[in-house]
Order: sequence, then structure tokens, then C-alpha cells
Amino acid sequence: MKFEEFVAADVQAEEARIFVRRAGSGPAVLLLHGFPQTHLMWRGVAPLLAEHFTVVCADLRGYGRSDCPPSRADHAPYAKRAMARDMVSVMTKLGFDRFSVAGHDRGGRVAHRLALDHGERVERLAVLDVVPIADAWERADKNLAVGYWPWSLLAQPEPLPERLLSAAPDAVVDNALHGWGSAAGSFSPAVRAAYVEALSDQAHVHAICEEYRAAATVDHEHDSADRNSGRRIGCPVLVLWSGHGPLASWYASEGGPLGLWRSWADDVEGKALDGGHFFPEELPQQTAHELNRFFRGAN
Repeated sequence: MKFEEFVAADVQAEEARIFVRRAGSGPAVLLLHGFPQTHLMWRGVAPLLAEHFTVVCADLRGYGRSDCPPSRADHAPYAKRAMARDMVSVMTKLGFDRFSVAGHDRGGRVAHRLALDHGERVERLAVLDVVPIADAWERADKNLAVGYWPWSLLAQPEPLPERLLSAAPDAVVDNALHGWGSAAGSFSPAVRAAYVEALSDQAHVHAICEEYRAAATVDHEHDSADRNSGRRIGCPVLVLWSGHGPLASWYASEGGPLGLWRSWADDVEGKALDGGHFFPEELPQQTAHELNRFFRGAN
């Protein structure tokens, strides 16, 4: 099955309308994208997973073709907790009481929050090239500020980040896709154009900045509160990260990404893949192989 053959739908969650593409049969797997992407990032991975699972690819609120609910001074409408509620509502509407979830980049942090806040719904969790928000901020230094500039730039008060993103969405997309370790040939002109278009709408640009502001404030608070209370992820966790990226070297003293995630869950496995930050698009077959093995519960 080709990705274009996935059924597209708008699902009205409790707080926002969420755009999804769905295909396959069997146990449900939810796939969540990162920045500056949309659900399109799963175009190479999702068809391979759909051979064994019902695959749902969603645009996070504020991204792609999903709604941009009004925000507030505390940025809570764009917290990962709110985004996780969207996905629980979507999966309920689609008829799935339990499901597995994989998230890349921003989507990985939504998936993390899903597993914490709605553990009874999540069977297995895969997080791709991310560490938890609290861990990232509390270990932040020049490397993070320079290497992953959206963390600090997009978290600044409005309207500065919005104006910068809106002024040059093509430059933002090109810097991300080709500046974070992935091979240039991984992204066709059509895919690049789709990501640029997704950053060309004022409402979505504002929503994305609000999501980054939430990460620097309320999301960090939620992670810290859970960690201080001893709240942990109860399901098995797969951690995949870029072999060309910085996560292993930045957090080497913590045991790398696996070490950080093992402070949040007991059942954690993972490995580096030989690609850049966007390895699901650069290495779809390898990524799908690892996800398929994990979600099927195979060793």
C-alpha cells in the first residue's frame, strides 16, 4: 500500500479537530511527527507498519491540517498534556481503547506524556531522537542553544518568533532538514514544499511557537512534578536515536539516551540508527523494522 492510499479524515477530538491518515488492520499504532514536519514524515514508515497494524498518522494540534485552538498566557493549550488528550480522544473516536505510539522529536514528547497521563491506554511507547523535556532543559548548555535553536528561539515571547518564522519559512525548513545530520537526498522537492507550506499560515506559526513556549514552561513543570512524585512509565519503551546526531555524546555521562529514559521507565531498550535527526525519513525501512519488531513484542 502507498501512503497516498491511506484514508484521510478529520476527527473531532474534545478540544480540537485533528487531521489523520489511517490504513491497515490489527492492533493500533499511532505515529506522531516533529518540527518542522507534519504526518507526512511517516510516508515511508507507515505503509510498512500497515502490513501488520492499523496505523494512524496524526497532525498534532497547531501543525499541518489540524486545528489551532486559542492559547492562553500560561501556554497550557499547547502543552504536551493537551496534545496527548487530543490523541486519546482521536483513538477513542476511531474505536481503539488501547494502542501503541511512536513519536519523533516533538511527537516523542507528546507520546511520553501520553504514556504518563494515560498509561491504561498505551501498550508500548517508542520515542525517536528525543530525551524528556525536563532532562533536556536541566542539562541545556551552548550545545543545545546552538545545535537545536528552535528550543530557545521559538520559546521567546511573541511576536518575535512568529515574525521570524513567517518571514522565511523556506529557510527554516532547509536549515532543519539539512542542518541536523540528515542526508539532503532524503527530502524530495514535494516534501520540502509541503513542510514550507505548513509553516506559511499565521495561525499555525503562532501555535507552533506556543508549543515551544509550553515546552519551556508548563511542560517542564509537568515533567518535574511527575519525576518528584515518582510517577513512571509502566509500558515497555523503545528508544531510537540518530547515530549522526548529538544525543549520545551530549548525555554520555548519563548513560546516553537509554540512561535518561531508564530514569522514567523500568523496561527500556534501544539503539542508534545510522542516520541524522530525521532518520525516519532518511531510513524508513530500518526505522519500520525496529518499530515493527518492538510493537509485535519480538526480541
